Amino acid sequence: MTPDLSDLDSGTSDAGGFMPYVSVIVPVYNGEADLPGLIQCLLTQTYPAPQVEYLLVDNASRDRTLEMVQAAAIDARAKGITLHALSEAQIQSSYAARNRGIRTAKGEILAFTDADCRPQPNWLQALVQPFTDAAVGLVAGEVAALPGTTLLEQFADRTDTLSQKHTLAHPFCPYGQTANLAIRRAALQTVGLFRPHLTTGGDADICWRILKQTAWTIHFAAGAIVQHRHRSTWQDLEKQWRRYGQSNRYLHELHGVNLTPDLTQRDSLYRWSRWLLKELPIASTKLVAGKAGFVDLVSTPIGLTCGRARATGQREATLPEAAREIEWLE
Repeated sequence: MTPDLSDLDSGTSDAGGFMPYVSVIVPVYNGEADLPGLIQCLLTQTYPAPQVEYLLVDNASRDRTLEMVQAAAIDARAKGITLHALSEAQIQSSYAARNRGIRTAKGEILAFTDADCRPQPNWLQALVQPFTDAAVGLVAGEVAALPGTTLLEQFADRTDTLSQKHTLAHPFCPYGQTANLAIRRAALQTVGLFRPHLTTGGDADICWRILKQTAWTIHFAAGAIVQHRHRSTWQDLEKQWRRYGQSNRYLHELHGVNLTPDLTQRDSLYRWSRWLLKELPIASTKLVAGKAGFVDLVSTPIGLTCGRARATGQREATLPEAAREIEWLE
């Protein structure tokens, strides 16, 4: 199903009276460092406080996450803002934690983001407005980069690694990442909740079930922005891309999605040779002239490293049988 990519929102709305009750659900695992920034962003949303609740779900963290969320709930209450501290300790999965939030949520619209995201002040207002169209069942907002200084952060920013533009253009079916996604409760009542034992790929899975099994459509709200921190170390970057590969394998098993073909030895040799003999000299000249940055010199090697990590994750992943399970609203 083709998504509606029109940008209906830019921080203002032609349907100013449309303010449904919204539940914002955030899974948190060992989020001690991220929580202060996230909570500040949630408490300064422009969406009317009486029309929203924030559900922060601790997922068996080993740090002070639950304690911090509980304290934030008390502080929010004093400001007239509804923030609940929840816990999902049985299943270590962000999707299980989201399901815990969904079961508690009162909203007709369920909005999702992550602990390491920073929603902009008008994020929720812009994310909700496309639901004025009764045909819209899902809305994906944009995921932009938080300012970064390391080479790897600059590479990810340059290539828009986390942008929803990539997932909305997926050749099998568009989907939105749960870092910035809203879903009608009615859609979940039809197709079920997240697969609680899935550890990656659950955002695509739930969007595809809704788009394939119902008449709901997906809309891209470019003005609904959350910022996300890119990986700054090789270890974290490779882990991220291995997880992308695992997701490919899981979605292949669940939906029949084509696997990403491995780069052949011949293609790999060609890419490295092209970089060394053509791209590197051109980028070096531009760097000396002040028309390029150091990241332009090494974009190809970083990209090839990411591709190799994804291929490894895809090749080694095995979908657990329990991950096929779907939870349902009662």
